[in-house]
Amino acid sequence: MAANKVFIVEDDAVIARAVAAHLTTWQMQVQCAGNFEKITEEVEDFQPDIIIMDIKLPYYNGFYWCAEIRKTSKVPIVFLSSADDNMNIVMAMNMGGDDFIAKPFDLQVLTAKLQAVLRRSYGSKLTSHSIECGEVVLNLNDTSVAVRGEKIDLTKNEFLILKTLMEKQGKVVSREEIMERLWGNDEFVDDNTLTVNITRIRKKLEAAGVNDFITTKRGLGYLVGA
Repeated sequence: MAANKVFIVEDDAVIARAVAAHLTTWQMQVQCAGNFEKITEEVEDFQPDIIIMDIKLPYYNGFYWCAEIRKTSKVPIVFLSSADDNMNIVMAMNMGGDDFIAKPFDLQVLTAKLQAVLRRSYGSKLTSHSIECGEVVLNLNDTSVAVRGEKIDLTKNEFLILKTLMEKQGKVVSREEIMERLWGNDEFVDDNTLTVNITRIRKKLEAAGVNDFITTKRGLGYLVGA
């Protein structure tokens, strides 16, 4: 399954890194703008599926770059800005923006809005929104899993663990790799937390009639789809 490509035009490095790191956990391919004088060139080189655009930028503002991009591309653009008065919101939409998110923002809300814009923009052309393994179907849109059509809600960590395993079904995934996906740095993770989450996923699947979906390979990690 190909990853959706996201281009971030944000001059606050802390915000840009935080958004990029979060979207990467959702298996999106992310690139941050490097030269704020050559945004259109970078967009042309990267060919993103969606752009996150701040308004207040060095050299030229986000409205300018949106207008420039619109001369050659219909790629969806989501504005992200603390300048959230009505005038800026209207201007963003009139310049060709597809949505507007005010700072400060919640990363989960940002992700949901990006996914909604992607669905509206590409419809059936969008990459798959689910991962299947036997009777188990992981829904990437609402972070749930379904067994024979029965929906099972997951916590964020349970979803990310199952997603990591199902993306590599048939292959052993180490505990370290899963923990890095969850928390970014396994040095600060309580090893027991992963075990607890794996146990909870197994119980939820067993309650739906799926037994032994996640296999433990002692000393190596976990495996699904064997």
